[in-house]
Order: sequence, then structure tokens, then C-alpha cells
Amino acid sequence: MTEKTMTIREMCDAFDVTPRTLRFYEAKELLFPIRDGQKRLFTASDRARLKLILRGKRFGFSLEEIRQLLDLYRIGDQQQTQLARTYELAQKRLDDLIRQRDELNAAIDDLREQMKWGEKMIASINLPKRAAE
Repeated sequence: MTEKTMTIREMCDAFDVTPRTLRFYEAKELLFPIRDGQKRLFTASDRARLKLILRGKRFGFSLEEIRQLLDLYRIGDQQQTQLARTYELAQKRLDDLIRQRDELNAAIDDLREQMKWGEKMIASINLPKRAAE
């Protein structure tokens, strides 16, 4: 082995993930560490893949989408297909996130209006009652 490998503990520390997460990604065929008995050794390729997996999860891609995108790396067209498909999925995800943000902003505005109404109602109830004249 000429390239630097990392143990599961080193990967966990470097990427702030749990061993269970790494084993899960391995089971889902997202990572392919070298097996040395019970030991898993992660290559630079595994580290790059994990970085992309974590980024994809942060953006809301499913693990299946991430796996399919990573698999496109191997088709040998200088990543043209991989980049085009990633861009297409990213555009859809961005559209979804913008829609969700707009819905949240509308809900926040509505809640603020309701709270203003509630404040007025509370204030009117708490006004000192004048003696009957």
C-alpha cells in the first residue's frame, strides 16, 4: 500500500461521524474500505467519497441518489455524465429548498400577525376596569 490509509477511528475523528455511520455507508455500497481481518482501512478515494456523501446529505439528497451519482464516476467520460446529473439533481433540490423557505417565511409572517393580535387581546383584557359612571 503506497497511499496513506486511515482507520475507522481516524475517519470518525476527521469527519465527525460514528463508526456505525461508516459501517452503514459501507453496507449501502457507498464506501469500499480495504478489509484487513476485522480492520477497515480507508483510502483517499474513500475519504473523498465520504466528503461527497456528507455534503449530499446536508443538501438533502437521498442515499440512493448519492450512490447513483458516485457510481457515475466510473463510467470513464471524464465525469461529464456525473457532473450533468449532479447539476440536474442539485437544481431540483435548490428549487425544493427555495419553495420550503418561502413556505416557512409565509408561516413565520402569519404567526407574527397572530401573535400581534394575541398581544392586543391580552392588553385589552388587562386594561383596568373603570368604575361604572
